[in-house]
Amino acid sequence: MNKISLSVVIITKNEEKNIEDCIKSVYGWVDEIIIVDDESQDRTREIAKKYTDKIFIRKMDIEGKHRNWAYSRARNGWVLSLDADERVTKELQEEIKRLFEEGPKFEGYTIPRRNYIGNYWLKYGGEYPAPQLKLFRKDKFRFEEVSVHPRAFLEGRCGHLKNDIIHYSYRDFSDYLNKLNNQTTREAEKWIATGRKMTFWRALWRALDRFFYRRMIRKKAYRDGIYGFMVAVFSGLYQLLSYAKYREMLEKDRGK
Repeated sequence: MNKISLSVVIITKNEEKNIEDCIKSVYGWVDEIIIVDDESQDRTREIAKKYTDKIFIRKMDIEGKHRNWAYSRARNGWVLSLDADERVTKELQEEIKRLFEEGPKFEGYTIPRRNYIGNYWLKYGGEYPAPQLKLFRKDKFRFEEVSVHPRAFLEGRCGHLKNDIIHYSYRDFSDYLNKLNNQTTREAEKWIATGRKMTFWRALWRALDRFFYRRMIRKKAYRDGIYGFMVAVFSGLYQLLSYAKYREMLEKDRGK
C-alpha cells in the first residue's frame, strides 16, 4: 500500500484503553504517526511503541501551546490532528487519500465528528456533525495559546470533508462530569489569566441560553432523549461551575 505524505499527530494522557484503536485507524496509509504524551502513568506509550517510534513526552501546560508544539514535530507539510479517543472511519480514509492524489485545493479542511456517550451516538443538540478543523498545512495553522477551548486560526481558505471521525467523547455520565469538572477549572483560570470580567447574572443568562435556546430548542437536543437532555444540562452547568470557581479564585487572591 502506498502511503501518503501526511503526519498524524495524536495527543495522549493515560489513554491505554483508546490509543491502539486510534492508531490502527491511520496505521499503514500515512507515512508518519507522532504521539505527544502528557506524562501518562499507564501503558499508553508502551502500546504506541508497537506502531511508531515518534513518541515525545511533554507535560501539558497550556492546551493551545501544547498542541502547536506537537504539530511542530511533524516532518510533513500536512498534519491530521487526532485525540486518542478519536477514530478515522474507512470512508474518511478513502476521502483523504483521494484528496492527496488530486492535490489539496485549500490550506485546511474541517471534518465532521460523530460524538458518543458510551455507545450512544449524539445526533442532535449541536453534537453532529460538529465539524472541526483537523486536517491542515502546518505552516498555515495555529491554535490560540490558552488553556481550554483554544480557537483555531487558519491562514488561507478552508475546505470541508464529508466523511466522519468517530469520537468516543465520554465513557458514561460519570466520565462526562469528571471532564466537566476539569474543564471548568481551566476555564475559570483562563478568565483570571486574561483579566476577563464575569458576573453571576451574566453567567446565569449564558447557562439558561445554552440549555434552553441553543441546545434544547434551536438544536433539538430533546430528540436524543435522556442523553440529549443531560448534555444540554451539562452545557448550562459549565457556565455556572466556571463562574463559581472564578469567584472562588478571585476571593483566594484577595485573601493573600
